Amino acid sequence: MLERDVADNKAIGRAGADFILANRAGNVRVLTHCNTGSLATAGWGTALGIIRDLHQRDRLDQAFCTETRPYNQGGRLTAYELVFEGIPSTLITDSMASALLAQKDIAAIVVGADRVTANGDTANKIGTYQLAIAAKYHNVPFIVAAPSTSIDLSLASGDLIPIEQRPGIEVVQIRGQVVDDEGNLKEHESDENITTSTVHISAKGINVWNPSFDVTPAELITAIATEKGIVVKAPGSKEFDIKSFLSAK
Repeated sequence: MLERDVADNKAIGRAGADFILANRAGNVRVLTHCNTGSLATAGWGTALGIIRDLHQRDRLDQAFCTETRPYNQGGRLTAYELVFEGIPSTLITDSMASALLAQKDIAAIVVGADRVTANGDTANKIGTYQLAIAAKYHNVPFIVAAPSTSIDLSLASGDLIPIEQRPGIEVVQIRGQVVDDEGNLKEHESDENITTSTVHISAKGINVWNPSFDVTPAELITAIATEKGIVVKAPGSKEFDIKSFLSAK
């Protein structure tokens, strides 16, 4: 099962990288959201697998990752994987994404998926939807990377996907490493004890709305990269026909 999952992830990575490079000469810059790498999968990744594939081909100029508030999976996990593997990478806050698309010639946004419905609507970590809107405005391809096991053909559209509401404390508090050098984070040895602490960062008593996921409409998605290949919409269509795609494979 592990070998199959890694093989599927690598197939997703190849398909997504091929799609991005089909109309781009030279090296490319991509943006990703949340964590979709080896820490979230069996050892390779979906959207991060596309980035890995581009890097292996020596076609990646820079991978940008959002910090992915409120739980910071991008800043904590994706950034860690990118740095650990020596992939050229840059961290941004979620609110910097539109400016990045306007100024940095991003070739594509690549994201994972919690669930994809029959028409291509995609539920993913909160903040994905706003990235898709910004990508549409800036004419940047928006690619969902998902194994076929994440596709739920029993759901006609994203309106039927339940969205979990998370505790507000995740937004108003944050946990991180305690540093003693006035903001300049020291490099720690692997055997050195590291202290973490939780701090409150918002006004006490403020109400919080904290949905875990949002749903990106198929209309805003350029392609869906699966282990079976790339799913695209028929010319003029605003939705995907994923059932027909899977039936043909």
